[in-house]
Amino acid sequence: MPRRRWAGPVLLALLLTAPLSLPASAADAGPPRAEASSPVPLPSLSATTTQVASGLKRPTALVAPDDGTDRLFITEKSGTVRVYRPDTGLAATPIVDIKSAVDESGNERGLLGIALPPDFAESQDLYLAYTALPDAAVTLARYRLDESRLEVLLSQPHAENSNHNGGQLAFGPDGHLYWSIGDGGGSADPLRAAQRLDTLLGKIMRIDVSRSCGELAYCVPGDNPFVGTPGAREEIWLYGLRNPWRFSFDDADGSLWIGDVGQGHWEEIDHLAPGQGGLNLGWSCYEGLEKFEGGDCKAGETYTEPVFTYSPYTGGCSVIGGRVYRGQEYAGLVGGTYIATDYCSSTVWALRPDDAGGYEEAEIGKMPTQVTSIGATADGEFYVVNDLPGGLHRVSFAQEEPTCRVDRTVNAWGTGSTVDLTVTNTGTTPVNGWTLEFSLALGQTVVSDWNTDLTQGSNTIEAADAGHNATIAPGASITLGYLVEHSGDASAPPRFMLNGDACAVGR
Repeated sequence: MPRRRWAGPVLLALLLTAPLSLPASAADAGPPRAEASSPVPLPSLSATTTQVASGLKRPTALVAPDDGTDRLFITEKSGTVRVYRPDTGLAATPIVDIKSAVDESGNERGLLGIALPPDFAESQDLYLAYTALPDAAVTLARYRLDESRLEVLLSQPHAENSNHNGGQLAFGPDGHLYWSIGDGGGSADPLRAAQRLDTLLGKIMRIDVSRSCGELAYCVPGDNPFVGTPGAREEIWLYGLRNPWRFSFDDADGSLWIGDVGQGHWEEIDHLAPGQGGLNLGWSCYEGLEKFEGGDCKAGETYTEPVFTYSPYTGGCSVIGGRVYRGQEYAGLVGGTYIATDYCSSTVWALRPDDAGGYEEAEIGKMPTQVTSIGATADGEFYVVNDLPGGLHRVSFAQEEPTCRVDRTVNAWGTGSTVDLTVTNTGTTPVNGWTLEFSLALGQTVVSDWNTDLTQGSNTIEAADAGHNATIAPGASITLGYLVEHSGDASAPPRFMLNGDACAVGR
């Protein structure tokens, strides 16, 4: 079966319905650009997986100790950590068992995250994020592996709803521990938590766990952005997040990538330069790039835009933030490329900063069903775990050329525009009967079309052949087009799927 793949530049204006303004610090120092582009264009990449272990019970996260053992530590929702070794497989007995402390009720509660400090080989300390008994408080704890002892460091009440617990833990390039918590759950941020600074809900925190300060079992770094701000929790590093289930740091440049789960219209990925604390990522004033109806907006506030969004209407439901590939085996293919997926659609997204201040992006394959986390070995090679039926999978990359290309011509005026599309069969077999799927910019409505039978649903389009142009021979092209009314954004679609296979995008 052809793999689903699309590619093209990320056009932030495509989905923009209200202007966003960047804080001066973010605008001046934005996300680092790629030092050098990988030799293989993103549309020519293919991602596949191979299952290497089964029998996991709702795995949620994975991490690799850099201690020469080649182990992976995998958390299970109920409160256990399992060990996988490539030579011996998945160990039957957990290395950690804190089930007596974990509230796993509901679909999103349980043991959610794990991180290993830089000195793990000596300290034998693990850091765990979980929802705790008896009140489901979202909790950060240190687990002393050599003593089998759990030490609670910090907790945030989270009793109103069982969803949006966040749960990612990661040590940053500064040696501090970062932790994400969702907005408290429910729909549309009913607690108005994400924009408040008096709660840890809807935030990413940054703390120093190498020492304690006074009554705290940790210290707040003095350069955290809200240190000394009246009424603010000083642990906060970033705010305005809905449910940042997974984030990661690029091992090469220290930049931060965040996958933030959306309400229902847009899933988003954020990319921030190192040291960019204090930024407001928009929720619930914005969902992705779109103004959120009834959201918590404050006059004069500045918001930081995501670098990538996609609509769940294309089959997704929850973005699973991933990692930048810095391994050796596939360095010539995907080195410096960020890889993410979606819990429902299993689509593999590839993002890479370009040389023009934007991002290249492509859909390059499928993950197993219901992936919950993307992790890496100590050498940087990728593995994923999936929720049900509970497996561990190794990720591989290869070069595979797309079998179609779409070129676009836009003629815009006032509140209208025409878009002509040229679809070329770049494969080796004829296309006999076709449907071209794509999305319009927000505020665009099709008025008429030609050389196709076109149907619009919300902002999604299905354009079928018109009979006389149903066959596209190898190397041949057909043209079709449409007239739209728009509310200010006349941009052309950035991606196209031809009979379920994604096309490269030309001009």
